[in-house]
Amino acid sequence: MNFKKIITYLILSICGLAMIIPFFWMLTTSVKSQLEINKGNVGFSPVEEYDVYKESGKEYYITIVKQGADSSFVHLFDGDMNRIRSYAKVANSDIRHEKKFKLHWENFANAFNKVPFGRYFLNTIFVSCSVVLGVMITGSLAAYAFATMKFKGQNFIFYLFISMMMVPQPVYLIPSYVLLNHLGWIDTYNALIIPWIANIFTIFLLRQQFKTIPRDLFDAAEIDGCSRFGILWKIVLPLSKSVIATAAIFGFIGSWNSFMWPLIMTDSPELRVLQVGLSYFSQEASTQTSLLMAASTFSILPLLVLFLIAQKQIIASFASSGLKE
Repeated sequence: MNFKKIITYLILSICGLAMIIPFFWMLTTSVKSQLEINKGNVGFSPVEEYDVYKESGKEYYITIVKQGADSSFVHLFDGDMNRIRSYAKVANSDIRHEKKFKLHWENFANAFNKVPFGRYFLNTIFVSCSVVLGVMITGSLAAYAFATMKFKGQNFIFYLFISMMMVPQPVYLIPSYVLLNHLGWIDTYNALIIPWIANIFTIFLLRQQFKTIPRDLFDAAEIDGCSRFGILWKIVLPLSKSVIATAAIFGFIGSWNSFMWPLIMTDSPELRVLQVGLSYFSQEASTQTSLLMAASTFSILPLLVLFLIAQKQIIASFASSGLKE
């Protein structure tokens, strides 16, 4: 292995760690007790440090209020951390400091039940699946037209579409709100789904893939009497499965992570999607870091599972010649 490859892999490893470390910290923080976080234990290890006092054969958790040379004043707690005695004077020799590795899986249940995350998940799944279905239909039809048909202004329209990718979302939020309000779609599923059933990146990605399919296949299908739609359905789409899967995954992830649009276009709690619900939850549980990290973890877990399942299709799509003219 030459020096150039060593430097390349080193840089890639550093970049990979920079992305993984915050995610790993989120996971470890989500299973910590809030008490340990309040103590300043913000590292990666979910280790609990506490003091124990034994009296009459029974152990109590304690917090030291004032420590002296031989004795200290402490608060005593039972196993459920309920205070049972305050400012008790105990001998320092009877206090034992312990460390224990403990995972608080109940943080996930507590966070999930604190606000209606079940409703948020259902809304997000419904909206994301509807958007992906619409994007696949409109994207494949538009890409097929741009890749195989000849019409006046074809390149101009295509490049006009591509240029729209450079327009940031805040620029068209207000005009979109005015338009949707005129249509009576504000605070409805229509506002969350219909404006997003066409995706320029999907059109571009599929067009580049469709252009790599040999023209001889189209000519043979036309000779056999296959219609344009039949060619798309029976030849083009089956030969583009990996790229279609990649476009669908990217569309699903984009819809799942959408925040600004649903925040502006909906008001009802019944229509909140996951990212908006997570924002409201962060306001309610701003002092409960463990619950915030638990909610963040189960919010992105479906995307992580989806990516792990479909990573072969994603790699295959980029390994193909779909991005070449």
